[in-house]
Amino acid sequence: MIRLTHGMVLAAGFGTRMRPLTEAVPKPLLALRGRSLLDHALDRLEDAGIGQAVVNAHYLAPQVVAACEARSEPRCNVLVEDELLETGGGIRNALPHLGEGPFAVVNGDAYWLDGPTPALIRLAAAFDESRMDALLLMVRAANVEGEVGLGDFLLDPLGRLRRPKEREVAPYLYAGVQILHPRLLDGTQPGRFGLMGPWMRAIEQGRLYGLVHDGAWFHLSTPPDLQRAEDLLDKGLVKLF
Repeated sequence: MIRLTHGMVLAAGFGTRMRPLTEAVPKPLLALRGRSLLDHALDRLEDAGIGQAVVNAHYLAPQVVAACEARSEPRCNVLVEDELLETGGGIRNALPHLGEGPFAVVNGDAYWLDGPTPALIRLAAAFDESRMDALLLMVRAANVEGEVGLGDFLLDPLGRLRRPKEREVAPYLYAGVQILHPRLLDGTQPGRFGLMGPWMRAIEQGRLYGLVHDGAWFHLSTPPDLQRAEDLLDKGLVKLF
C-alpha cells in the first residue's frame, strides 16, 4: 500500500479519431456531462488526495494551459511539448516533477465511474513497491461497447500481466489509469517513445501487474462513443461490474 501525492494527466495527443470534434478543441477538453474530460481526470486525482499534478500538452496547448490555470486543486504544472513525445517520452519528461516514489498516470480521455472504493484508492492500496514497477487498471473487454480489437492483456492468478500472442484473444483492456514507479523508465532516453517498451520489460521481469476495475468504464475513441456515453449516463443505464 502506498500514499499517492503526485499524478499526471496525459493531454498532448491529437485526438484524430475524434474529429471533427477535435479540429478546434483538444480531445481532453471535450465535454461529457457538462465538464471536460480533463477536469474529470483531475477531479479523480484530487479525490484520491493527490495535491500535485502534471499535465502535458502539445496539440492546441494554450487551451490546455488555460483549463489548468482555472483550477485551484490539484496544483497543476503544465509541460508544453514542442515535439509530441508520446506516452513514455511524456512521462519521462515529467519525472522531475512527479516526486521520488510511485505516482498515478491517467489518460486525458479516460472516463470511468468508481465502484464501492475509488479506483485510484484501490490501485494505491494494492501497489507493492517490492514486487511492482507498474499496476494498471483493467476492464473486461466483454463489458465494453465499441471496437476494442482482440484485447490488450491477460491476467494470471497472481495479478501479473502478459500481452496476447498472435491471434490470441485477451479478455482485458487497459483502462488508461495506472500507478507507475519511476524505475519503470530506467534505461530510457529523452525523446519520443511509447510506454509499451517499458511495460514489456516489466512483463519479462514479472513486475507488471493489473487490477480489474469494479465500476463502469467508457470507451471514448470516436464522436459516436462520446454521444453514447452521454446518453447512457443521462438515462441512468450504466451498469457496474
